[in-house]
Amino acid sequence: MHKFDPFFDKLEDVNQLGKVQDLFEWVENTFPQLEREFKWNTPMYSDHGTFILGVSTAKAHISIAPENKTMERFKDKIEAAGYTQTAGLFKVKWKQEFDYNLLKEMIEYNIEDKKDVETFWRK
Repeated sequence: MHKFDPFFDKLEDVNQLGKVQDLFEWVENTFPQLEREFKWNTPMYSDHGTFILGVSTAKAHISIAPENKTMERFKDKIEAAGYTQTAGLFKVKWKQEFDYNLLKEMIEYNIEDKKDVETFWRK
């Protein structure tokens, strides 16, 4: 059983499920050191016990949550990619493509910036 199966089971649209599974596969292939977490009904990835990235879905989009500090640092690139955003996440509409280069930059930033963090969230 995949740790994210409870999340996958809630996605009824096969195209949405496929897109989410492709995203997780990409994360896990690109960053095999990240650990899968399933907290607060949300799939997440962590590194040495600290949060790196969370993913959730809604009717119209996938939300990617890398924490507020990372969102602030990448807000211009997120906007340039055509995604809407809040302080803590950005939204990729189901019909939009993922900017995997941007996502890679954000994950790399979080891993490096949080290498000495000993808590789940930044303080």
